[in-house]
Amino acid sequence: MRAPSTPNPRLRDTIDAAGCTYDALAREVRRIAAENGELLQTNKSAISHWVNGTRSPSGQAGQYLAEALSRRLGRVVTRAQLGLRSTDAQSRPDADPVTAVTDLGRADVERRRFLAIAAFTTAGVAMPLLHDHEATSRMLRARTARSLVGSDDIDVVRQITAAFSAADERLGGGHGLTTVTAYLADTAAPMLRGRFPSELLRRAAFGAVAELAYLAGWKHHDLGQEGAAQHYYHVGYQLAYEADPHGHAAWMMRSLAHQALKLKQPRHCVDLVEGALARGLGHVDGQTEALLHITHARAWAAVGEKAPASRALLAAEDALLREGGAQPSFSLLSGPAAGTVASHTAKALTEMKDFIGTERQHRDALTRWDPVKFKRVHALTYADLADSLAAQARADEAVAAWAQSLSLMEGMTSDRTRKAITSIRPTLAIYQRRKVPGAADLARRARESLA
Repeated sequence: MRAPSTPNPRLRDTIDAAGCTYDALAREVRRIAAENGELLQTNKSAISHWVNGTRSPSGQAGQYLAEALSRRLGRVVTRAQLGLRSTDAQSRPDADPVTAVTDLGRADVERRRFLAIAAFTTAGVAMPLLHDHEATSRMLRARTARSLVGSDDIDVVRQITAAFSAADERLGGGHGLTTVTAYLADTAAPMLRGRFPSELLRRAAFGAVAELAYLAGWKHHDLGQEGAAQHYYHVGYQLAYEADPHGHAAWMMRSLAHQALKLKQPRHCVDLVEGALARGLGHVDGQTEALLHITHARAWAAVGEKAPASRALLAAEDALLREGGAQPSFSLLSGPAAGTVASHTAKALTEMKDFIGTERQHRDALTRWDPVKFKRVHALTYADLADSLAAQARADEAVAAWAQSLSLMEGMTSDRTRKAITSIRPTLAIYQRRKVPGAADLARRARESLA
């Protein structure tokens, strides 16, 4: 005889407190799963089964459920608080960033479960604002091995990061991910346990590994694996703080905010970028400062605050024109600052419904990026430009820009490019009904690209 099911009052009460229907909650769970590169079929019946205890969430669904309720309630809700069993991804300690980044890299290589089921969380965006830097630093300095680390070791890490970053821009995040994470786990991170001839070299080593961790996170972001990306950004931030608590740490705070803004989860982003600016101003060059200001502008625009967003846009322009100071390698990883500022200005203006300004900035961005070195950026910028043209009812020009985007996306292993292609299909269906020239052929190409 089958044992009677046990209802889950913790889950039921939390859903009641969130004030949402089972149907609405199921939609949110599906949306968060999609953010993390997974297609779920969760519906209101599944939520009902979870509440009644007849079934339990399988795979990553429990994490997505906790994140959905966290967003609804505006506070962190854990699986344990919902009466669900915790996962390895949540219970693993990350106080030691060297151990954490080593384990992340090995998990990537070995396809271990805890990284595969990691989910992006809005609470995780605020991690740098709460981190105990002093405790981490004391622990790292107490764990030193005998091997001596020199400048050549550090230079090789930087060269490998630069090489795979360049390949990433041309071939997508899926290219070389396992190679990058294996090198991170087996060679780069263990180097940080060694002895250093000077404090300057020690900081340089932590900075180099932080950049490689950032690249691993960026590659996961490009593949739509947002939980894994956020894990790498967290440890990248801790390593960067050990290298440079001002400029490099500020840059990693920006990276976490950038990811959240991309996922349209702006909570904590204004505070996070303001914290980054407070840390970085006076310690970074004008190009890097401009990149912090432009992310600040996007954060304000995302929460509907046009006046502070406009002020931040002007601050980015002013910083970009400032002379003096070499741009550090950590911010050079994102490409030419002028192109990034133009592209992100366009995204802020999109939030502000200024589609003419958006178009102008996207066109400017296209002139700032080398089309060979930054093929993916060009592809995504053409897609964004087409969106702004479509918003202005300029269908012929939008079709031409989308066609250019699809041509550039060929051969890439990138979830961001796939999502860009998917997003144009509803508009193309309308254009086909209106007999817009080129729309039918473009729709066919889009289908083939996604096949």
